[in-house]
Amino acid sequence: MTRLSYQDVERRLKHGGLRAGITRDDLATPALLLDLDAFEYNVAKMAAHCRDYGMALRPHAKTHKCPQIADKLIDAGASGICAAKVSEAEVFAGHGVHGILVTTPLVGRFRIERGIALASRSADTIFVVDDAGNLRDLNDAAAVAGIELNVAVELHVGRKAGIAPGEPALALAQMIDSLPHVKFAGLQAYAGHASHVNGYHARRQASELAMQPAIATKALLEKCGIDCPMLSGGSTGTYNIDCTFDGLTELQPGSYIFMDIDYSSIGGQNGPVFGDFRNALSVLCTVVSKPVRNMALLDAGYKGFSTDRPFVPAAKNDLGLTYEWAGDEHGRLYFSSEQVQTGDRIEFLVPHCDPTVNLYDRIYCCRGESLEDIWQISARGMCQ
Repeated sequence: MTRLSYQDVERRLKHGGLRAGITRDDLATPALLLDLDAFEYNVAKMAAHCRDYGMALRPHAKTHKCPQIADKLIDAGASGICAAKVSEAEVFAGHGVHGILVTTPLVGRFRIERGIALASRSADTIFVVDDAGNLRDLNDAAAVAGIELNVAVELHVGRKAGIAPGEPALALAQMIDSLPHVKFAGLQAYAGHASHVNGYHARRQASELAMQPAIATKALLEKCGIDCPMLSGGSTGTYNIDCTFDGLTELQPGSYIFMDIDYSSIGGQNGPVFGDFRNALSVLCTVVSKPVRNMALLDAGYKGFSTDRPFVPAAKNDLGLTYEWAGDEHGRLYFSSEQVQTGDRIEFLVPHCDPTVNLYDRIYCCRGESLEDIWQISARGMCQ
């Protein structure tokens, strides 16, 4: 078979109708790959799980930063998406995605300006707040723009932002009710630390400890006459735990669509491996040098994989290969036989999916060996 040139491949990749016949072997490396069969399995499983428990699903887009993926998730039944920052939310809203919950407070003049502009275009956007002064700033900015801003109170239930549950949260919700240009949308209680606790039973205890004050706060608000339509929280590691808590109304997991080595290591309900979802994300690498018999150099290092976890990339399908960091551009691969040669192409599972995705401009969607689609990571780098 005649191989395509690099220019031919790039031309075909940029024009959807010409992609027929391209396989993963035609892609320049490092390349971020998505196994569509595994991805679709993961999407369907989480959507069905939430339906079975009568729980809304608002997946976190910080994982994928890709409007095409957001559309797939909403088509499968999600009520919208979460976005970590207002700049990230702007990208998704610009691609027609609705039902956005911005999970970080809009603190500072520029963030507030951007949030107001976003809400003016996408009126159903929800923002979080945990500070009375910031709430007044949001109300004043909304007044100038002539809009009403949807605002949720963020509760401190873990190791990140939020106001204390109970009376402090009640006071802030009452303040929202008293101001004319903000509307109370509910509560956010994200306990991300619980999601990575090793062992199912220990993880359940950690999530219960974190979420019970949030559930009690929702009950307190309603007892005091404040309707609380949303209590949003949960994540991939606790998806099958938090759904059993009365009072939680929606889950906001993200990594389940891709999975990574970190999540695989936390332990499942019935064993030491968390295998509820399939590994759909990988990085395709090329062996660029083999200086000695049992060691080779790959073309992906710190710039090809995230480095914020105590794990290294692992060869997909357990090929008996050991990866070691070798700098910004390269990885070192060790093996015990002659099975690896210069020019070989090897797929690796990633240590942490979210920041790995943020290293790439596009994700190549494969069905078996064939390339089926290319999705742009349009919100890459949007961290403001």
